[in-house]
Amino acid sequence: MGRYHEVLKKEITDLIAKTGQKPLLKTIFFGGGTPSTYPNPLLLDMFGTLEGMFLFDKDIEITIEVNPGTVSLDQLKVWKEVGINRLSIGVQSLKDGVLQKMNRHQTADQVYFLLNNAKDYFDNLSVDLILGLPEVSESEWKDLLEEVVTWPIKHLSMYFLTIHENTQLYFQVKKNTVTLPADDAVVDLYYWSRDFLQEHGFEQYELSNFAKPGYESRHNTMYWERKPYYAFGLGACSFDGMRRFQNEQNLMKYMHGVEQEKSIIAFSEELTPQQVRLERIMLGLRRREGVRSEAIMEGLDSGERVNIARAITQLREQKLLTDANGQLRLTPAGLALENQVIMQLSS
Repeated sequence: MGRYHEVLKKEITDLIAKTGQKPLLKTIFFGGGTPSTYPNPLLLDMFGTLEGMFLFDKDIEITIEVNPGTVSLDQLKVWKEVGINRLSIGVQSLKDGVLQKMNRHQTADQVYFLLNNAKDYFDNLSVDLILGLPEVSESEWKDLLEEVVTWPIKHLSMYFLTIHENTQLYFQVKKNTVTLPADDAVVDLYYWSRDFLQEHGFEQYELSNFAKPGYESRHNTMYWERKPYYAFGLGACSFDGMRRFQNEQNLMKYMHGVEQEKSIIAFSEELTPQQVRLERIMLGLRRREGVRSEAIMEGLDSGERVNIARAITQLREQKLLTDANGQLRLTPAGLALENQVIMQLSS
């Protein structure tokens, strides 16, 4: 941990020193892996480095991802003292057996312990839940949401289950030792969940994200608006507005590269105009605000503009899309067919 910490600081200071200025930060996000295991002395030292290299916006949002069961009361105090003001808590489920099958070593009791204590230090708490988990019935999911809306939280992210290859759950599904709920049932439950959350004060502002008014994630909104950002650490991905870069994902190669002042960029790409358009459509339609029609027409010739205008008309007639003075938004039916809509608007 100590070596990685020093390397991470060096990556930050080396890059920012080359800019010759102290960039203004509006958000900071400690994420990836389990940053809630970052030892307090090292975290304090990291904040010293960040404050030395950057200017902090007066209303900066500083989030740390938290796995229940990895947090002590002393950590909560230190986080508050250094300026962290938002916790993103990976709850996922309150069924211990389901969590174990996902290889998540936490319990419902640890979730309750964290929530009961974190509320004394932080006003802005967010939880992550996963919809479509095996062995979670419709009634159990509804019971979970009915409990969650009583928690001292301001934000909730609700993601559909994604099964990654070569994980424990992947092999269980392949062997039929775990059965997943039907897709249609999961989509219906998503619609119910969205309506239920909105009835309880959590406004949907993105496909998977709900917040009390004023508590939308500013950091994630920056991604959806395609704003530039720095990213530091193992496998971290940065974006400058047109190009993306990803750091080395092998730990030893990453650390050695930074220490030897060699390039640690394992992958980079400059986006084509077509890729930029696709991202604008995809990210824009995921959000409550939608996307401006002129944003997806930009750079197209007259024939292509005619084709896109025709696609918008068809999608409106199919009740998958609304068009209010050039502001395109998905309808509830369009949300379930998001990929199809995106393909029609980008082709």
